[in-house]
Amino acid sequence: MRETNRKLTVEFLREHDRDRYLSSLVLSGNARDAVTALLAFNADVAAIRSRVSEPAPGEIRLQWWNDALAGSGHGAVHSNPVADCLLATLDEFSIPVGTLQRLLGARRFDLYDDPMPDLESFEGYAGETASSLYQISAMILNQGNVVEAGDAAGHLGVAHAMIGHLRAFGLNASVGRIFLPWSIFAANGVKEAEMFSGTTSDGVVESLGQITELAASHLDKASAAIAQLPKQLRPAFAAIAMLRAQHRQLDQMLEPYAAPVDMADWRKILAMTIWTWRSR
Repeated sequence: MRETNRKLTVEFLREHDRDRYLSSLVLSGNARDAVTALLAFNADVAAIRSRVSEPAPGEIRLQWWNDALAGSGHGAVHSNPVADCLLATLDEFSIPVGTLQRLLGARRFDLYDDPMPDLESFEGYAGETASSLYQISAMILNQGNVVEAGDAAGHLGVAHAMIGHLRAFGLNASVGRIFLPWSIFAANGVKEAEMFSGTTSDGVVESLGQITELAASHLDKASAAIAQLPKQLRPAFAAIAMLRAQHRQLDQMLEPYAAPVDMADWRKILAMTIWTWRSR
């Protein structure tokens, strides 16, 4: 049963969050299985918005996960392959449940149409979501022992979230969503209506350029922090190599609402593999 659920969890992650699935391939053995379970949980939660037509069903799904983490889930929680593998991982590596519950709390933002108000709010959201995944992954590579990877996880998580939402800017704008800090757009004179209609203006271009520069700064700070970590923990942060390449693509984009051309999987794997080898 557990082996079947493990395979199903891998398939789920590969289908729903391919980049994070590819980043898990630089790991091996039990660590890869544990990190895969963590990332698949995140993929399930991140996809809730796209599976519901209004917030209420999404809130119910978030509560289902909260109950599962708290050990008070109703029904056959362990019949869900991702939940079964995640709960086994939490037990094996003594992962603090509160960290994942805060991730669920942050993901409530996804269910509503309110814009991300400012940079501080965005960094807080990224910290509770993307950064926490890096922190826990490093803990798994440290055999469940608490590890001080705060700066590395914090900066890389913010960079990861910024780059992801910069890449998805046009898609989100087309459905009336603003995940990037609205205060930056407002300071450049951008109106919601022009974003939602796909209108390119100097303000939109300048705002996206400023956020792209912020992402670069976080990548640089993450790189410096990762270099200070014990070598056995660094593979948890291998996605930085893929994010660097995706960031370079953003710098070359001429149309802000266009979806960037994605790298081939083999290029992503190669970049992360080389980075992991060099970071030993």
